Amino acid sequence: MINRRAKRRLMNEINVVPYIDVMLVLLVIFMITAPLIHPGQIELPQIGKSSTAPVEPLEVIIAADGGLTLRDRSKAGSEQKMSRSELVKAIKNKQMQNTEQPVVIAADKNVRYEEVINIMDILQQEQVSKVGLLTKPR
Repeated sequence: MINRRAKRRLMNEINVVPYIDVMLVLLVIFMITAPLIHPGQIELPQIGKSSTAPVEPLEVIIAADGGLTLRDRSKAGSEQKMSRSELVKAIKNKQMQNTEQPVVIAADKNVRYEEVINIMDILQQEQVSKVGLLTKPR
């Protein structure tokens, strides 16, 4: 009985040799593969280049009755009521002049979300880029 207790006490030690073997194998694998990995190149901004001011977005306003209005924020007070086809033509003309021209969609709180998605879908089908949603903080 005493002999069995002595063996149990010796079993309490953790054999770390297999862990060290695994660690050394992983170290060798990493040492072999590290020179084969080529890091990607990052293009950093150049000193002295002036950044252009951000472009004010075009705002598509969807009224409660479903009417569409296009507001050009770069021109103060420039709002035009228009149909869907006129809206797409106006936005595409603006984006042809400036490819960085963003478009945001604002809707009345009583407008169904489906109408907002329809306008986004129409703009996407016409390859209008940089379309987002305008939200108001609470």
